[in-house]
Amino acid sequence: MLDHVFTDAIGALRDALESALLERQALEERFQTDVLLGDITWETIYGLPGEGLPPRVQVDLTLEWPTWAQSAYRTWVLGEEFTEGPAIEIEVVFRVQRLSETPNPMLIMEGLPPTSPQIGDEELTGLGPTVETVYDSDLNVVSHAVEITYTGAYELDEKTLEDGSALDEHFGSIGGWITSTLVRLGDLPLSFEPASEE
Repeated sequence: MLDHVFTDAIGALRDALESALLERQALEERFQTDVLLGDITWETIYGLPGEGLPPRVQVDLTLEWPTWAQSAYRTWVLGEEFTEGPAIEIEVVFRVQRLSETPNPMLIMEGLPPTSPQIGDEELTGLGPTVETVYDSDLNVVSHAVEITYTGAYELDEKTLEDGSALDEHFGSIGGWITSTLVRLGDLPLSFEPASEE
């Protein structure tokens, strides 16, 4: 495995989610590089255990390491003047799916905070919900879904770059928040279509 702060952050987040007994959707994980711009992205999906495929509730996670962050990290590694720390851009999308009825966004959003817990010195900011309706080829409604997105950035200071143990603490807090949010969404009084696989 690469010895890099970005892969360390991925490992810290993965450890936090798996210690909370969430199930990783292994075939949905991606680690990719934009060959034109140079940005590196890691994407994965976790759900509550035992919910079938696709799970009723899941979280889609994206961590992005932009080219400018790599330049700032390289400057620090080379011991040059540290003017701006690198940052990992984060997107957390909570998805409630397989709904048999059009969801009430107010019910879904009830109890969800406008921001995440702090990740280092920053918080992720919540956006409004997106409601989705899935149709078959005959235009019959198959199911509904709703997504709630939180976005932001985790800025790395020199202390964190020198001692990566802070990554475990910071991403551990977001892991706990993700798990409790999935449980809260899974407990809502909603009607679901059966899973395609049990």
